[in-house]
Amino acid sequence: MTLETRRVGPEAAAEVLAVVKAAFANRPVLDPPADALAETEDTIAAMLGPGGGLLTLDDGRPVAALVLDPVGDAVHLRRVSVDPAAQGHGLAHALVRAALLDIARRGARQVRLLAREELPRTIGFWREQGFVEAGRHAPYVEMARPAPVIVDVPGADDMRDLGRRVAAYLTGGDVLVLSGELGAGKTTFTQGLGEGLGVRGGITSPTFVIARVHPSLGGGPELVHVDAYRLGGQAELDDLDLDTDLDEAVTVVEWGTGIAEGLADARLEVRITRATGQAAAGTETDPEADPRVVELDGIGARWLEVDLRPIG
Repeated sequence: MTLETRRVGPEAAAEVLAVVKAAFANRPVLDPPADALAETEDTIAAMLGPGGGLLTLDDGRPVAALVLDPVGDAVHLRRVSVDPAAQGHGLAHALVRAALLDIARRGARQVRLLAREELPRTIGFWREQGFVEAGRHAPYVEMARPAPVIVDVPGADDMRDLGRRVAAYLTGGDVLVLSGELGAGKTTFTQGLGEGLGVRGGITSPTFVIARVHPSLGGGPELVHVDAYRLGGQAELDDLDLDTDLDEAVTVVEWGTGIAEGLADARLEVRITRATGQAAAGTETDPEADPRVVELDGIGARWLEVDLRPIG
């Protein structure tokens, strides 16, 4: 498969409609029927007008699509569709991921959608994407999650400052899962976090001791700093016996993706990547500069009402 996902507007209504019709016609028959089955090229064009949408092409053939509908400080996902002939390749996950990043760049606070009560597998899919139930009005379940916040971080001092600013939003029981390649700045971020929380001890990478506990100097939560790089999975993390600290401490797990998600019902995922922007023509890049892009992604009900946008 040669996939390309792009932003589209009303001009792509026919392509989006084709994917929507194929996808919803393949779903179980519902009572009342899915509204998507009544869509036309004109109605899809009207839906795409306010906020556009995303369309995934496989060698030029439309295979997945969704509509982005801005309402207040939220963006609603509508008509999320994958052509049945292209299912089983992770297109839905990739499309939703692309939508979340697009919404983050728009500066929205929340992402919302409606799912049918009769489709528990669909509801389960959305839970996997970080959505939680926000209400019910038969036959729909309303689901919501925070939009990610994207922060440009020019250097190490800025990464440390970002950690300090994030600390202001934390409370005992919070879990942060940090990801990024070696040298991305995970420990630097945690150092700033420790400064913001006011904990004791210099924070260094805990690779060789797996976990360190930094008590508070001022009555706030202690910081539990874990490096999961050498852990084989959730069972080995459980063997660290951190459960006694989790309800009262702020727990930060480096290299925790796929391992630390079970530590709490909610978590803040911090993804650090190197910036890849190219210098404009006729300009020179600073060879000493090593900028990062940090994505702050709140998962679970704890983060649904927290507005992290001022950090960005």
